[in-house]
Amino acid sequence: MEQEANAPARAPRLLDQVRDAIQRRHYSYRTEQSYVHWIKRFIFFSDKRHPRDMGGPEVTAFLTHLARDRDVAAATQNQALAALLFLYKEVLGQALPWLDQIERAKRPARLPTVLSVAEVQRLLAQMQGAKWLMASLLYGAGLRLRECLNLRVKDIDFDYRQILIRDGKGAKDRVTMLPQSVIEPLQAHLVRVRALHERDAASGHGDVELPDAIARKYPRAPYEWGWKFVFPSHKLSVDPRTGVVRRHHVFENYLVRGVKEASRAARIAKHVSCHTLRHSFATHLLERGQDIRTVQELLGHASVETTMIYTHVMNKGGRGVASPLDGLPGRP
Repeated sequence: MEQEANAPARAPRLLDQVRDAIQRRHYSYRTEQSYVHWIKRFIFFSDKRHPRDMGGPEVTAFLTHLARDRDVAAATQNQALAALLFLYKEVLGQALPWLDQIERAKRPARLPTVLSVAEVQRLLAQMQGAKWLMASLLYGAGLRLRECLNLRVKDIDFDYRQILIRDGKGAKDRVTMLPQSVIEPLQAHLVRVRALHERDAASGHGDVELPDAIARKYPRAPYEWGWKFVFPSHKLSVDPRTGVVRRHHVFENYLVRGVKEASRAARIAKHVSCHTLRHSFATHLLERGQDIRTVQELLGHASVETTMIYTHVMNKGGRGVASPLDGLPGRP
């Protein structure tokens, strides 16, 4: 017994070290799942060798396998590379002299799919309830899907008609508009959400997940109405990190499927996703003569060059030049 008590503590497993490193940096649970997934695949691809005993050649072989044998997209390959670089740099603490020799996959430059105003009207006409509200905010305020899901009650400012986006892409906050046409239905929606919150509180599940260390700094904050999700899930769930049973926001597929079903019902032939509504928001503002710098701020782009991609729909390129076919005599 004394020998067991004096035995050194066993070092945590590699994947547990990865999870700890991710959580210390306040990365999202989604990022944690993704990084652990790619590190597992790398280890199994390498015949279960420890990453400490491998390096640049093995990482390159794995990435080549993904592109050549698995035919993954460039974005997926770069995601796998980011996970492995995090493993070596942040968890194993190894120098990466071979990093510059790894060729990153180049994502193809594609123009965004944009709906016309009439197509947006037809799409939204096929939706109702919370799905209609969420899709209306994606289009009417230029929100990303995750930004819409993470909205808290305190982020909606009805008096100033604005929405505060907290910790958006690039860990940046920004302010965007609150469309006048959604104010009344959104207020009615929040009345129902508050009733749901009060039922949860009565049953002992009145707290909510908070970002970073706010829950430790303000112990009562998880129970406050202002921190509740604007679009809560229909059922309680177990927090995968803490094991606490609480009500989270709706699962992203709730709206993803809703937009897909609405686009089919509206007979829109284009490939329509939730992000298509954000693209349409930016494009329609520019078409109406809005300043591109303002659109950049509303979208939260770090560079105006990113926003410039939406100028392809204005009177430039194919739509701004007359086709030679139209100049031929005798055309019908």
